[in-house]
Amino acid sequence: MTKFLFKHIDNSGLIVFRIIFGLLCALEAFGAIATGWIRRTLIEPDFTFSFIGFEWLQPLPGEWMYVYYFVMGIFGLFIMLGYKYRFSMLVFALMWTATYLMQKSSYNNHYYLLVLLSFLMLLLPANRYASLDAKLNPSLKSISMPSWCKWVFIFQLFILYTYASAAKFYPDWLDASVMEILMRSKSNYLLIGDLLQNKIVHYILSYGGIVFDGLIIPLLLFKPTRKYAFFVSIFFHLFNSIVFQIGIFPYMSLAFSLFFFEPKTIRDIFLRKKTLYEGNEIIVPKYKTALITFFSIYFIIQIGLPLRHHFFKDDVLWTEEGHRLSWRMMLRSKGGRTTYNVVNAETNEAIPIKLSDYLTKKQQRSASTKPDVIWQFSQHLKQDFAKKGILVKVFVKSYVSVNGKPSKQLIDPKVDLANEEWHHFEHHDWILSSKND
Repeated sequence: MTKFLFKHIDNSGLIVFRIIFGLLCALEAFGAIATGWIRRTLIEPDFTFSFIGFEWLQPLPGEWMYVYYFVMGIFGLFIMLGYKYRFSMLVFALMWTATYLMQKSSYNNHYYLLVLLSFLMLLLPANRYASLDAKLNPSLKSISMPSWCKWVFIFQLFILYTYASAAKFYPDWLDASVMEILMRSKSNYLLIGDLLQNKIVHYILSYGGIVFDGLIIPLLLFKPTRKYAFFVSIFFHLFNSIVFQIGIFPYMSLAFSLFFFEPKTIRDIFLRKKTLYEGNEIIVPKYKTALITFFSIYFIIQIGLPLRHHFFKDDVLWTEEGHRLSWRMMLRSKGGRTTYNVVNAETNEAIPIKLSDYLTKKQQRSASTKPDVIWQFSQHLKQDFAKKGILVKVFVKSYVSVNGKPSKQLIDPKVDLANEEWHHFEHHDWILSSKND
């Protein structure tokens, strides 16, 4: 194990990945400004639905989130250039994690992946070549790295893709009904819109997703199939970029291929002036035990988190308990009709609530279909009326449809959610069973 982890290999893949990673981080930050994402998600809402326990993380007031993202973009460029790399990587990781935790209305597995990658990159010697750090401090320069620097990426990707594939083995995905729903909104796409409405295409995309997610890492690791898997990967990720418009992440996924090809190939394409490391040194650092312990704990958590929904009562597609941080990507479509009934606890007088007075349209969709967001909004209403000196109860009537199926009642309308506590590791009985009509 020591030989496998600490044998030195050429670092061309990591160096090129750092450059691409930093550029994509900068584009993600600057793109959020240019596309209006920041205004829609962080400025226009009166408040955001943060991850429960991180309610103290709220957007900066006024237009300051533009400055926040601009600064984050600058640090992305610093990462790309390898300038004060550790500091730049740490600041970006903290800033990105904060903006991820402060809002759930735009939750995306890819945003979570960027959180993990940012902290992993912080630990890696990615600034040892083709960087301003190495230019300013030549003693830092190196053409090699320990083998574990490559394998942490490969193992992380294997976990991600394996769970993404396994999660698709359920009836609504296998009969292509989920894909059909996802493609309906793409009918206006130029050239491919009509094709995406074809049922055969839905089956190809559904089963193609299972096969790709399940096999792409082994096929990239196996030299005879590597080149073909890479070409398939290009098509898969460009398709996702065009059809689903998910920002930088298809290109980030393609950049991971750098860790599968031979270092000489990467060097010859991207870093022709770099000397190729052809040694086989095994350099065991003093912090070997701490490093192995840290990554052992990290990967145990990464393997365990996506399994936690099995320990909750009922179907995760219905309850959402254990859905996040589990690589369950584009698996369902939900729609709902939800009414919040606020009652004065002292007079029993009903107080009319209009969702549009509190929430943006995007937030309203989450507050109509997702139990944790419904609970959070109930808590917000309680706090909002408490500021006015009014003690209230909040009852919710919610009818939700999953994957186009008939609507069912999601929340027990007799439970006062304003006075319910949230439990991270327990099922909430006020979420009605998915088997109820």
